[in-house]
Amino acid sequence: MPGLVKVRHDLHRHPELGYQEKRTSGVIARELTSMGVKHVTGLARGTGVLAHIPATVGDGEAGDAIALRADMDALPISEQTGLEYSSVHAGVMHACGHDGHTTNLLGVARVLMKVPSRPRSVTLIFQPAEEGGGGGLAMCNDGVLDGRVIGPPVKMVFGLHGWPQLPVGVVATRPGPLLAATDNFIVTIKGTQAHAAYPHFGADPIVAAAHCVTALQTIASRNVSPLDSIVVTVATINGGTARNIIPQHAKFVGTMRTLTPEVRVLGRKRFFQIVQSTATAMGCEAVIDWEEGYPVTSNDPGATQRFFDVARLTLGAEHVLGVSEPSMGGEDFSYYGLRVPACFFVLGVRPADRATYPTLHQPEFDFNDDAMPTGIEVMCKLALQA
Repeated sequence: MPGLVKVRHDLHRHPELGYQEKRTSGVIARELTSMGVKHVTGLARGTGVLAHIPATVGDGEAGDAIALRADMDALPISEQTGLEYSSVHAGVMHACGHDGHTTNLLGVARVLMKVPSRPRSVTLIFQPAEEGGGGGLAMCNDGVLDGRVIGPPVKMVFGLHGWPQLPVGVVATRPGPLLAATDNFIVTIKGTQAHAAYPHFGADPIVAAAHCVTALQTIASRNVSPLDSIVVTVATINGGTARNIIPQHAKFVGTMRTLTPEVRVLGRKRFFQIVQSTATAMGCEAVIDWEEGYPVTSNDPGATQRFFDVARLTLGAEHVLGVSEPSMGGEDFSYYGLRVPACFFVLGVRPADRATYPTLHQPEFDFNDDAMPTGIEVMCKLALQA
C-alpha cells in the first residue's frame, strides 16, 4: 500500500483534464511496465491505456476476458483541501476521485500479477475523459472490448466509483438503472429589440424565456408518469445588457436526467414542443442546441448478482449494501454496458469516525487512501471468480 499511496498522491498533485491526461497515462504505463504487464497506449484520442493480464491455468486464455475499468481525468475546479499533495495546476483538481480509481486499478494489476493460478484473462481499462468527454465511448470505438487491441474479447466488465456517502470498507450497487442518462441543452430565444418603455414595438425574449423555464417543469408534473423519474433543470439564464433596452436575444442552459430510454425520448420530445411553441406564442423564435449525453448506467442482473456474491464472500454481508434507488448523476461507464454485461458499484470513502465528508465535485474533496484495500480486493476477486 505505501507504494500505491505514493502513486495516488502523485496523480492527485498533477491532475489533467479530459483527453489531456498525457502525464497520467505515462505514469500508468510506467507502473504497468514495472510489473511486467503487457499494455497498449495511445487509445481514445491518445491517452487511453489498455492492459492485458493473461490466464495461467487451463484453457482460460482461450476464453473471454473479464474487464475492470478506471477513469483518470480531473475537473476544472480550484482545489481547497490544503493537502501537502494538492494540485500544482491552478483551476484543475481531482475532485471526483479519479486519481483513486486509477491507483486502485494499478493495485489490482499488482496483486493479480502475483497470483500464480489465474483462471481467465483480465483486461484493465484506463479510460480518459469521463467528465463530459465521452471517453468510455471512445475506448469502446477503439475496440477495447472486442479483442482488437490486446487480449481476448471481453465477456463482462466491472467498474467502481468512490462514494463519500458510504464509510470505508463498504460497497454498494443495485441491478438495473443505477445512474441517469444525461442530456444537456442550450436554448437561444430570438426576439425583437426595443426600448424598455415601448415593449409593444418589440418581442421580449426574456419574458419568453421565463415562460419556457416555467412550462418545462410540466414535463415532470404532467407528461411523465409519477412512478418514473425525470429532472429538467435550467441552471443559467442570461439576456440583456441595459435596464432600458429589451434585448434581441436571451439564453438559458441546463440538463435533463432520465432513467429509462422511453422517458428520455418523451422528455426530449416535450422539451422541443414546449420551448418552440412557447417562444412562438410570445412572438419569438427558439433555437435549441441539444447535446445527447451519456446513456443510463444500467447494471446487468447477472453481473450484479455475481458482484454481490463475490463481495459478500470477500467482505462479509454487513459490508455489502443494496442501493434502493438510482441516482440522477451520470457516468459514461454506461457505454460498456451497452456492449457486454456490466456492473458498476460504489466504494465507500468516508472515514468511519466522520458523519459527513466533502462530496464529489467539491473543492475540499480528496479520495481516501484507506478505501483502496477494499476496492482492490473486491476487483481482484471479481477478476478471478467472475
